[in-house]
Amino acid sequence: MTADDSFNRLDDDDYPAYTMGRAADMLGTSQGFLRAIGEARLITPLRSEGGHRRYSRYQLRIAARARELVDQGTPIEAACRIVILEDQLEEAQRINAEHRRTAAAPHPPAAP
Repeated sequence: MTADDSFNRLDDDDYPAYTMGRAADMLGTSQGFLRAIGEARLITPLRSEGGHRRYSRYQLRIAARARELVDQGTPIEAACRIVILEDQLEEAQRINAEHRRTAAAPHPPAAP
């Protein structure tokens, strides 16, 4: 991958652009928190060729939501489960809305 390819991927929400240290700084949390939510399987960071954890913007948004819940007093394991369930609910609602749009769309008459 060239430098241009890497630069163009920075707009990609799934591109693992952030090191663990930078991600922790951005979230205002510790690297241990990021390891803990990884152990709880909330997020799975990608690994660099050297084995270092790398996080995407999407993963940072999820981690930020977990941190918000933990800051409100929710145990980390419960916070991770809540975030997972919220994500599943959002996906189910998106699929249901898509099905409703498809069902409401006019269908061409069947061929005789």
